[in-house]
Amino acid sequence: MTIVRMPTLVDAHVHVREPGYEQKEDFYSGTAAAVAGGVVAILDMPNTKPPTDTPERLRAKAKLAQAKAVCDVGLFVGATTTELDAYLPAAEKACGLKIYVSDTFGSLRIESLDLLHRFFRTWAERAAQLGGYRSRGVAGGLGPIAVHAEELMLPVCLALANLYGTPLHIVHVSRRSEIELIRKAKEQGYWVTCEATPHHLFLTQEDAARLGPFGDMRPRLVTADDVAALWENMAFIDLIATDHAPHTLQEKRGQEAAPPGVPGVETMLPLLLTAVHDGRLSLDDVIERCAHAPRRIYGFSEPDGSFIEVDVDDDYQLSDEEMRTRVGWTPFAGRRVRGRVKRVVLRGEELFVDGQLRAAAGSGKVLFRAAES
Repeated sequence: MTIVRMPTLVDAHVHVREPGYEQKEDFYSGTAAAVAGGVVAILDMPNTKPPTDTPERLRAKAKLAQAKAVCDVGLFVGATTTELDAYLPAAEKACGLKIYVSDTFGSLRIESLDLLHRFFRTWAERAAQLGGYRSRGVAGGLGPIAVHAEELMLPVCLALANLYGTPLHIVHVSRRSEIELIRKAKEQGYWVTCEATPHHLFLTQEDAARLGPFGDMRPRLVTADDVAALWENMAFIDLIATDHAPHTLQEKRGQEAAPPGVPGVETMLPLLLTAVHDGRLSLDDVIERCAHAPRRIYGFSEPDGSFIEVDVDDDYQLSDEEMRTRVGWTPFAGRRVRGRVKRVVLRGEELFVDGQLRAAAGSGKVLFRAAES
């Protein structure tokens, strides 16, 4: 047994599913799963029912999080075709603006170039009114624009962010063409960051065929060459986030077109620590991408008196039965990993010790004061 103390982790891409889809996950079950994975802050996406696209809906979701969460929660606002700029009066109380330009549903799918111009422009104007961007250390400023932009939509978003001077974060990069384009943009001075998910780092199209609906997510699993490109360009991947997107077993098994998405918040750290054991990453690489970079990009700090302890020698097999997510499964079931979270401490309080959750519902905090009027 070798116990290593680390900074607490952040998962900057989580779908808690509340409100509207609580049969999949809610703020209690989702944050309990996060804490079991060493994560003490999650950033929650806006594609709930209703979408988080107005100040009133942002406040309502924040109150749900404050009542149930056992770790800290930041909330994205979403660009929609129906509410347009309605969220702007509360923009600084969100961790950032999420724009979906690829593979989503309903009013959150932005397919018009005119609307994309509008959202980048108005976000930049609001940032100027507030004195700047939080991700460059401005207190009370705005966070970045985070985009789901695959293939040909990626250069469009890079160009718009550069045109309007907005920080751009590319979520769940999966393809060689995408990471190589981001690398070039970074080398040319674009204000862009990006993330990769564990499932895009450790699974391929071959795994998708084996897993069936349990390996279906967006972006889809890609080729071994795409996965190799992510590892080759790890220096240009700013953070690792899970895109934790749970669906129930019944939903995955019982529909002709099963909903895409997989849970992941509690398996991220053991998968990455296994990569450390295998010599593919260093422990400092994991700490940078899962603790320091998310806080730097979104503009918040690790609270004093916070740390996690991990037994980096513990060798075990991931299983559905161990998962704390409400849906109770993982696409990594059966995989051997090295590294188990033993203790999680936030602001001096023990949240998790030796497999036991000690935090009470509502003990987490809502980041960026989203619950305020």
